[in-house]
Amino acid sequence: MTRPLPELTVQNEFFWTAGSDGVLRIQECRDCAALIHPPQPVCRYCRSRNMGVRDVSGKATLSAFTVNHRFGFPDLPPPYIVAQVAVVEDPRVRLTTNIVECDPDELELGQTVEVLFEKIEDKAGVVWLPVFKPTGEKETGPQAVDEIAPEEFGRFVRPPLAGEKFEDKSAITGIGASRLGRRLMVPPLSLTVDACEAAIADAGLTLDDIDGLSTYPGLDIAGMGEGGVTALEGALGIRPTWINGGMDTFGPGGSIIAAMMAIATGMARHVLCFRTLWEATFQQLMKEGKTSPPGGKRTSSWQMPFGATSAAHVLALNAQRHFQRYGTTRETLGWIALNQRANAALNPTAIYRDPMTMDDYLDARMITTPFGLYDCDVPCDGAIAVIVSAVDVAKDMPKPPVLFEAVGTQIIERTDWDQTTMTHEPQVLGQSAHLWTRTSLRPKDVDVAELYDGFSFNCLSWLEALGFCGIGEAKDFLDGGRAIARDGVIPLNTHGGQLSHGRTHGMGLIHEAVTQLRGDAGERQVKDAHVAVVSSGGLTPSGALLLRTAT
Repeated sequence: MTRPLPELTVQNEFFWTAGSDGVLRIQECRDCAALIHPPQPVCRYCRSRNMGVRDVSGKATLSAFTVNHRFGFPDLPPPYIVAQVAVVEDPRVRLTTNIVECDPDELELGQTVEVLFEKIEDKAGVVWLPVFKPTGEKETGPQAVDEIAPEEFGRFVRPPLAGEKFEDKSAITGIGASRLGRRLMVPPLSLTVDACEAAIADAGLTLDDIDGLSTYPGLDIAGMGEGGVTALEGALGIRPTWINGGMDTFGPGGSIIAAMMAIATGMARHVLCFRTLWEATFQQLMKEGKTSPPGGKRTSSWQMPFGATSAAHVLALNAQRHFQRYGTTRETLGWIALNQRANAALNPTAIYRDPMTMDDYLDARMITTPFGLYDCDVPCDGAIAVIVSAVDVAKDMPKPPVLFEAVGTQIIERTDWDQTTMTHEPQVLGQSAHLWTRTSLRPKDVDVAELYDGFSFNCLSWLEALGFCGIGEAKDFLDGGRAIARDGVIPLNTHGGQLSHGRTHGMGLIHEAVTQLRGDAGERQVKDAHVAVVSSGGLTPSGALLLRTAT
């Protein structure tokens, strides 16, 4: 399988075919002269519709790079360099690309690079991929800068529109999980049903009580779901009055937030939220030739043609800039991984429970610099379900309700993965700032944090964004791991997180937060846990939830 090549459209063809005459071309606004990338029908700066295309010099500044060791294709074998470069004519435009004709050890952020074009042809036609090489000049080019400084996101949060909060109208009344494991080789829908039945029983309800269904993403793509609401309703025959599913929501926890809104508006009383992963089995079936990878050879992605096929590549670029700007190190990320493993050792459902040392972490095989094996979450099979109920009925249900204190959902930074915030995971700073405008509680009031950790750097970004330490202070805050231990300043990912417990795509974090607030976590229980924060996703629009007990 060759790497995915770009799908040519009327809007982007000028970019992907510019190499035919060796000139790099970028869309421009003819009214304000801004360069716009990816191409849009309107200028994001002056909102003009007078768009055109400009020939540019092909010179750029190296903004970040990662050396990919794990992923690859026959026509792009590892190791190779995935980079972002800032176009000198308008450094706000960053292109994802490859750096070629150089040794990675000789690269420095800020150095100038120049374009080359790699011609690739398949049955769909010819494309010219713009790649870059160092100019050889000992000079730095114009630097990309944050559109909004990480410390300034709070200034852009919209205030609440009303004194009454929709968060007060609902509560979590039930949680459930299927068995969790590597390559269970069972139909994913059966895992979903197991988790849903467990959550319904935990809430003291029956299937007939459920009048809403909510999930994310609602599709089955490469082991990422069971088929969504359609599949579950077809199996159970619930006849819901309200449903929700889809990718454009507040990360994996978006299904919970949508359920809260449905209840607040009177559309439902008991909403069953669910998330199923079966990536481990899907990968095994691909190896056996019993299923095929999704999609074809052409893609709408601006990153995949350069071998940036994983979120790991995007986050690695942001991590490198965080390292350079704030002095963060691989050991900083290592303390997160070690904390997760120590907590997983106390959790019988965790996939990886063996002790891990810092040497184990640092010596593990590299995936894409600076991320090694233990910076990445564990693909697995499993399902999580959560019941969100109207608060007026929750008080009479078997388990103490877990109340919603606040949500954070506002999008402030750009959603394009390579045009957004430079030093943190995109889509965490704005959502975190938004959360604290909807509550009088503050970070010091939080007893436990279950923060999204598809990669260790996700966690670091959320810790700083939510204010458990200052922007750029994670190196000192995490040093030694004491601050995030179960008896530390902010106990973090107490079930082992996705790095050791398994990749449940954020819903496992909600399950653990409820478990902690109920006091049901056994050996890993945090003493006197009454307030928990849960973050959901990142890169794509994310969400944050602040939960609390009734007392």
